[in-house]
Amino acid sequence: MRKSIFFLLFITTVSIGFSQNAPTPAFKGGEWLRYRMSYSGFLKAGTATLSLQETELNGKKMLHAIGEGKTSTVVGWFFKVEDKYESYFTVPDVAPYLFKRKIDEGGYKKDKQITFDHTKKTARVQDFLKKKDSVYSVKGPQDLISTFYFLRNHDTKKLKKGDDINVSMFFDEKSYPFKLHCLGYETIKTKFGKIKTQKFRPLVQAGRVFKAQESVTIWITADDNKIPIKMKASLSVGSLRAELEAYKGLANPFEVIYD
Repeated sequence: MRKSIFFLLFITTVSIGFSQNAPTPAFKGGEWLRYRMSYSGFLKAGTATLSLQETELNGKKMLHAIGEGKTSTVVGWFFKVEDKYESYFTVPDVAPYLFKRKIDEGGYKKDKQITFDHTKKTARVQDFLKKKDSVYSVKGPQDLISTFYFLRNHDTKKLKKGDDINVSMFFDEKSYPFKLHCLGYETIKTKFGKIKTQKFRPLVQAGRVFKAQESVTIWITADDNKIPIKMKASLSVGSLRAELEAYKGLANPFEVIYD
């Protein structure tokens, strides 16, 4: 459970980058998304939110993304999660300059900050709880949150069923490789109506958290927003599901299919 099952899992499964810029910006300052997380199909596990605001950092205009995850009251009785992630990145290239992670998951706590220097190609990791300060060499880094927007800022419509995408993301003190398998298009029913989506399957590490390598499936809206609208994951014990339940401030029309 110490992998941020209620929030970190959701973000990592959708945070994959692509190679060509999207013709239309997929997001803007003021965007806000909220997801309902449920465990084994019926128990509300908690909520995850993502918000985006315009800001400045060291004289540079940037977007400030905040991701927060909290368990529901029932789940919180035996395993309480309060996670907060922040990323400051430039646009339109989505280059991260500062990443913050402050979590409390059933008493398991972390308080870290990563500062990226794109000129020196380094990442400075400050661990405030362990009072540790380290510098690592990185190449074209994305942090946990910025990769979510890096995905949406690129053209996914040219992907075909069967295409595989590989990308590396810097998190804590390591670079993590991901492989994403495109499963094509699918129209699904949601609380908003029928939505045309692109379906993906990231390959994850089987073991303590995930039941198998192909345990996670993600659906992303096939419109210009490219919002993750649904996720399912088979865990070693039970299953996890995330669904978009509210949104505002989108950069483009939210396309719904009406019969």
